[in-house]
Amino acid sequence: MTNDKNNTQGNKQIDEVAIIGAGFGGLGLAIRMQQQGLNDFVIYERASDVGGVWRDNVYPGAACDVPSHLYSFSFEPNPDWGRTFGPQQEIHRYLRHCTEKYKLRDKIEFNTALSDMAFCESSGLWNLTFVDGSRRQARAVVMAIGALNIPQYPDIVGVDSFAGKVMHTAEWDQSYDLAGKRVAVIGTGASAIQVVPSIQPQVATLNVFQRTPPWVMPKFDKPLSPARQRLYRRWPIVQRTVRRLQYLMAESVVPAFMWDSFLTRFGEAMGRRYLRKVVSDPALQKKLSPKYAMGCKRVLLSDDYYPALTKSNVNVCVEGIDSVDETAICTSDGRRHEVDAIVFATGFKVPVSGAPIPVRGVGGRLLEKDWAIGSEAYKGMAVSGYPNMMYVMGPNTGPGNTSVIFYIESQINYILKYLKTLRKSQNKYLDLKPMVQREFNADIQERFKGTTWTSGCNSWYLTKDGKNTTLWPSFSWQYRLTTRHFSAVEYEVVNASNEEAELESSVAAAS
Repeated sequence: MTNDKNNTQGNKQIDEVAIIGAGFGGLGLAIRMQQQGLNDFVIYERASDVGGVWRDNVYPGAACDVPSHLYSFSFEPNPDWGRTFGPQQEIHRYLRHCTEKYKLRDKIEFNTALSDMAFCESSGLWNLTFVDGSRRQARAVVMAIGALNIPQYPDIVGVDSFAGKVMHTAEWDQSYDLAGKRVAVIGTGASAIQVVPSIQPQVATLNVFQRTPPWVMPKFDKPLSPARQRLYRRWPIVQRTVRRLQYLMAESVVPAFMWDSFLTRFGEAMGRRYLRKVVSDPALQKKLSPKYAMGCKRVLLSDDYYPALTKSNVNVCVEGIDSVDETAICTSDGRRHEVDAIVFATGFKVPVSGAPIPVRGVGGRLLEKDWAIGSEAYKGMAVSGYPNMMYVMGPNTGPGNTSVIFYIESQINYILKYLKTLRKSQNKYLDLKPMVQREFNADIQERFKGTTWTSGCNSWYLTKDGKNTTLWPSFSWQYRLTTRHFSAVEYEVVNASNEEAELESSVAAAS
């Protein structure tokens, strides 16, 4: 890798490393690359600003459910977090700060959406095609697009005929005023428990349509005082200690999810106690009581969701939705719920079939087809048959209990070693051996057996066949150990002319 922004081959520009996406994953990798002298990269970002999910999700109440000090880069602590759990605006501001501090803006090509990418075996390069028709080539591609970027809309008959306002929490229309409106929120997941209490005081009526009640625990969110911020600025070790304690607390709940045990029962008892404490109406308690093991679905944190549901202008509807007409939502009990606006709080399409664009690997193979029955990668990053390509937050790297940033930094460390090995292998490409990927993923699925995550509920963690391609099935520190070392012997080192080559002994293993 050179320090120039681009190499050239003929009259074509060639990126040594193309990073797709300017969220936590893309920015974090770029910062660490610069710190290690790997300056030949470019970030392609489809939008006009950095931030990823924290740029796009601007619905009322949007916030993180991981403590702020843990939901930030370990190498860039922020002593000025305003709350225990950072709101969307504050997290977006943090990512902008990182972009400016590390002078990344000139490395980012904004408003540049990728539409297709294909690997060329003869050149050993990725051919990138963008929505505007422009093309580039890259020796290596890092997909840092995240998993939560395509809104999931349920297939409901008649939605297109509805005459009122329809929007998804991930595509919030800030120009639309909900005050005094009759509003329906469909879904009771992570975004719903934030948007419902935020809009409840201003709407005329609020119908919350629930298919399955979530487990909800108190969040204990509160403002962080200026005195505490000054303490963190003056004594960074105090903030680092708080971060470590928050990490240990998050890890302490993993046994309750890994094994359906007395710890699971204890958590469920605490959840039911919290529900009874806040909701006094027995009928509403029954509607809000989960019938599945805690942890099978994502456990939600909120101090104001249950209180909002007890208000006189809120109705929790547990009957199934049959259809929507011009003015109402029609449920299975024959009722019509007249509304002015419908808000879908139904989450995202988890990319079980790869990227949201065609990705073509060796021999023209298509990632969407390879992942048709469930995505899989080696350590959540490398995919056999797709050389010189890495994922950030790929399959089975989602945290069920802690900060995604811990996983991202683990992956960044591995990817840096991969890129350094690639740099020493000029005119060659690295393709993960199929057996390495198969054995790794067989072990992952075996470890899920008997866990709460696969205890039988209908969860977005699972494919239609019951395969968990989303979560890491253990403690996050074990994932950190798994990604600590890079072994080149797990990859086929191939000449760009398609002739197999042996990797020099000097790069037999990078660690």
